[in-house]
Amino acid sequence: MPGAEAGSATSYAYKASLIGSAHRFELTEQGLSWHIAGRSGLWRYDEISAIRLSFRPVSMQQHRFRADVSRTGGGRIAILSTSWQTAALMAPQDSGFRDFILALHARMAQAGSRAELTAGLGRKTYAAALAFLAVLTVAMTGLLIRALLIGEFAGALFIVGFAALFAWQVGGFVRRNQPQSYSFDRVPKALLP
Repeated sequence: MPGAEAGSATSYAYKASLIGSAHRFELTEQGLSWHIAGRSGLWRYDEISAIRLSFRPVSMQQHRFRADVSRTGGGRIAILSTSWQTAALMAPQDSGFRDFILALHARMAQAGSRAELTAGLGRKTYAAALAFLAVLTVAMTGLLIRALLIGEFAGALFIVGFAALFAWQVGGFVRRNQPQSYSFDRVPKALLP
C-alpha cells in the first residue's frame, strides 16, 4: 500500500483500522482525489484551506505522523503514516507518506494556494501540556527530595529512573509538536518520517 508514482499522479493508501477498506488518496492534475469508507471526492488544490502536520504516536506504533487537510467550506481529511496489518501489527509507511505529503505541498504551491500551513499542536493545547509537565516536574522533584531526606535511596532511584523514561517518551512528543507556521518550501522535517 505505500505511495506510488503513476504517470502524472502520485498516490498513497493506508488502513485506518482492521475492519473496512483502505483510505486512498491521489494527487491528480485537477486536485486531491480521495476515497474513504465508500465516499469519494476531489478537492482542487486552491480549495484546500489548511494543512496541519503533527507527530501522533500510539501504543502500537511509536513512530506515527499525521496530516490533517481541511477544505474551504468544510471538510477535513486525516492522512496517517501507518497502516493496520494484523490485530497486533501497525506497519509504518514512512517513505510513501513523506513523498505524498511533499508532493501535495509542491502541487498546492504550483497552483498558487494560500492555505494556512501549521505544524504541531494548537497553541492552547501545547500551553496546557507544558503547564501539566511543569506541575508534574515540581511534584516529582518534591518526591525525590522527600525520598532522599528520609534515606529511601531505592525509592529515589526509582523516581529518577521513572523521570528519565518519562522525559525520553514525552520529551520527543512535546519537542516535535511545538506549534509553528511554515511555508510550502520549508516543510518541517521533524514532522515527516
